[in-house]
Amino acid sequence: MDFDKILEKCGNAGRYQYLMILLLGYVAFTTTVHYYSQNIIGFVPQHWCYHEALANRSFEEISQIYAPFGKDASCIKLDTVEGDKVTVSNETCGRWMYNYDYGFRSMNAELNWVCQDAYKARIGQSLFFIGSLMGTFTFGMLGDKIGRVKAVILANQCGFVGDFLTTYATNLVQFSIFRCISGLAATANYYLMFILVLEYLAPKLRNLAISGTLGICFCLGALVAPWLSVLLGNWRIYLTCSALLQLVVALFYFVVQESAQWLITRTNVEGAIARLKHIAHFNGREVTASDFEAFRRHCIVKRKLSNQPEATAGFFDLLRTPNLRRTSLLVVMTFMLTSLSFNTISRNVEGLGMSPFVVFSLFAVAVPPSGLIQGLLQSRVGRKATAFLAMVCTGVLSCALGVALSSEGAQHNVTLLLSFALPMRLGISMCYTVTSQFSSELLPTCVRSRGIAAVHLAAAGASFLSPYLIHLGTKLAAAPSLILALLLLSASVCTLLLPETNNRKLPITLADGEAFGKDESIWAFDCWRRHDDDVSKEPAEEIKLHQLNGNGQSVSKPEPGPEV
Repeated sequence: MDFDKILEKCGNAGRYQYLMILLLGYVAFTTTVHYYSQNIIGFVPQHWCYHEALANRSFEEISQIYAPFGKDASCIKLDTVEGDKVTVSNETCGRWMYNYDYGFRSMNAELNWVCQDAYKARIGQSLFFIGSLMGTFTFGMLGDKIGRVKAVILANQCGFVGDFLTTYATNLVQFSIFRCISGLAATANYYLMFILVLEYLAPKLRNLAISGTLGICFCLGALVAPWLSVLLGNWRIYLTCSALLQLVVALFYFVVQESAQWLITRTNVEGAIARLKHIAHFNGREVTASDFEAFRRHCIVKRKLSNQPEATAGFFDLLRTPNLRRTSLLVVMTFMLTSLSFNTISRNVEGLGMSPFVVFSLFAVAVPPSGLIQGLLQSRVGRKATAFLAMVCTGVLSCALGVALSSEGAQHNVTLLLSFALPMRLGISMCYTVTSQFSSELLPTCVRSRGIAAVHLAAAGASFLSPYLIHLGTKLAAAPSLILALLLLSASVCTLLLPETNNRKLPITLADGEAFGKDESIWAFDCWRRHDDDVSKEPAEEIKLHQLNGNGQSVSKPEPGPEV
């Protein structure tokens, strides 16, 4: 009796699984609030150099006085102001007047990190992403060493500590160090929980249930993040709330069971059975002792058949065999291209001629439909076709926007920009979510955490180009959209080369991963195949076990020892 069968007896679509999906939704919500905090605390409101003669003027009047200076108006210090006539001072401005957007006092405004000091905020942002790279790698390794649950909790506590300490930052050094600590959780706090949930779910829940839940929770996070900051009115209070949301994840230790699949790869079969018994009890299922005994024998035989000790398997073992190496490299390339495109589209909220708070909200509204569409498509056409269609459609939209922006008149047409930006936001959300799920399913359980960590690490490295790609739009308006179209169409080609995972038994060992999808056609979409051929898609070791059982070979009960 293999893992999928024993899990089905214990309940793979019961109360415990729905609880896990809800907890994943909470993590998705807190991750979104934490992720966008870097943007929100760094919003730069409209500002002008302070002058006593302008202290009692309205912002409209101040704006008109500074209007002749164009883009440099915010940093020019005036010497004299007589009515509408002004003279410019040669001194450097050291105090500003701010027109706060919706009354929110951002970090840049409070610390006066504008004009000649604007670089300070960007250094902090860079350290945040460096922390993300470090955390992605570190917690990915820990996820396969100490377990998924502990790694999830530790990652979120780093986010709590980093956000909380940032509220006390008063200079660049403090701010940079604290944002680096906060960045440790920027990616790991979500993908580790996603892996943990994925390893306990029935195939039918991996489509609409998980996609819909994530879509709603990502939307809530993206809606709450900007308007919570407006409600609280100060960046320090907002970061405190973000920190407390992550602190709650520590309570998962008392609710969430460690991954039974991961315990099996650590040769801890008894620990896996203990978790499965707890899940069966939670789901109200009765599982006989003989079923658990059959599962125990299956695990021991499978371990003996394996040529590679799974407990010592590392990331580089993904590259030792040809099919698994090809799959792993394609996963890395696809996710890098998708992540760069996602970060560029979702973070570009200040170049659309509207308040960034409003743009954040509009972008958030596009997320739930993307989750619903993704779930429906995945259940009908599979992961591969869904990812391919989402990437092609979003790439075509991006290309069309680039062509439109080649006309100078279109660059200031807010309606036109939003008519392209919102569908692109919906499409790229589908691309990112389905690619994230697709990648997690393709890598074997024994190295899944480390493998996904490496994938996210490469994606985070590629995402460093995102700010520069956005900035390129200030020089050549059409260039970012055309580059994004090229990236997404390239990602769609890579997706075609990956095997389908929908309704398939996911790989657990390295041998499973090598056999998974071997010799599968690039056009082997789930909607085109017969659903009675699943046995041919089983991992190699499963076929060997069936052959052993068919030949009547018995497996004796092992003697107690450290192996078990």
